[in-house]
Amino acid sequence: MPTLPWTTPNTPPTRAEATVFASRFETRTLWGALKFFFRTPTIWRQVSRAPGAYGATLKAAPFRRTFWTLSVWESPKALKNFAASAPHGPIAAGLRGHMADAKFVTWTTSTDALPLDWEDVLRRLR
Repeated sequence: MPTLPWTTPNTPPTRAEATVFASRFETRTLWGALKFFFRTPTIWRQVSRAPGAYGATLKAAPFRRTFWTLSVWESPKALKNFAASAPHGPIAAGLRGHMADAKFVTWTTSTDALPLDWEDVLRRLR
């Protein structure tokens, strides 16, 4: 299962509160998984330049049609702005019809805890 390494677009301040967003997507078909997989680099580039992004990673199991995302933001507003902006917003809307299931979880953490542990994230998404 490929995992993109943790990237830190913006260095977070120490001992600050941050917003965590995690997701699990399962596509209905392998074609939908391939569409998701091939659009990932575009979103990854956007995250790497996003204002307020403190970190991000992604796990992909395209042949199992499942993807997990994890990102950490300086605030809920920074996360919301990213999610609504292009290219993320239009790509997400275009993939919506390919999804069989999706789960989203948010919580807060200290920036001193970054990067986060995938084991904890996957537990929260179950």
